[in-house]
Amino acid sequence: MASSTYSKKGYLYSNFKIFHLKDSGLGEIDFHYHDFHKILIHMAGNTSYSIEGQTFDLQSNDIVFVSAGEVHRPIFHDALEYERIIIYVSKEFLAEYSRDDNDLSLCFKNAIDNNSHVLRLRSFKNSKVADITNHLVSSMGDKAYANDLYMQVLFLELMIELNRAALENQVEYISTSYADSRINSVIEYINENCDKELSVDSLSKTFYLSRYYLMHTFKEETGYTLMSYITLKRLSAAQALIDAGETVTAAATTAGFNSYSSFLRAYKKTYGHAPGKKGTSQASLSF
Repeated sequence: MASSTYSKKGYLYSNFKIFHLKDSGLGEIDFHYHDFHKILIHMAGNTSYSIEGQTFDLQSNDIVFVSAGEVHRPIFHDALEYERIIIYVSKEFLAEYSRDDNDLSLCFKNAIDNNSHVLRLRSFKNSKVADITNHLVSSMGDKAYANDLYMQVLFLELMIELNRAALENQVEYISTSYADSRINSVIEYINENCDKELSVDSLSKTFYLSRYYLMHTFKEETGYTLMSYITLKRLSAAQALIDAGETVTAAATTAGFNSYSSFLRAYKKTYGHAPGKKGTSQASLSF
């Protein structure tokens, strides 16, 4: 049984970071989240991926998009080797290249618009996306001249090709394998209204669900409690405001906390320190 609390996996202090990982026998992984975006290319393993209450059964070369603040975890159906390529992406770095005529975050937005987190290229092995990904992986740790700059160029090219594939209808957005659509609607509502009153009673009335069904099914579908999820979303929203220069008190109010003391307790319990701008600790390896 997954815990109803979840950990934040470090900070990203570079524009992006790439990993090529292979593991077996990992067991059950707790729900967690990041302050940065994540792109995961699933290479091998009998694996599903749970994101924000939706669970997707993955095939080789599926591309998983996890936006900053989204609670997620992999689910392993056996002890076979789990191989994946993971790219962490700074929100700020991606925003620099997110203009009307070249929004590199479009592939994240398209996935959300298609009620999905998983993109499947029609011919991944023969695609430019696969070619660029291979170049990125092979360049990891290379001591050649200007390798960091070269990898940044490759990463930008990867994002361009992902977006081109999406715009040119060369992809399929994978549907969730199993989820209660009513709970998905509750999650969407919370994400869009975390600054408003969100109680079990108010949500029960809004969605015409009994208190018991709402609480029990939310935990069953997502692995965490309704109120813990709401608190997490408010903390994530408050942290984003603080990072943007908002005062801590104003950020807490805007994010939906009814008092500064309740915000402070929740923040310290979740992050282990007083609120403030993000630190510079390294992003930990992920799943």
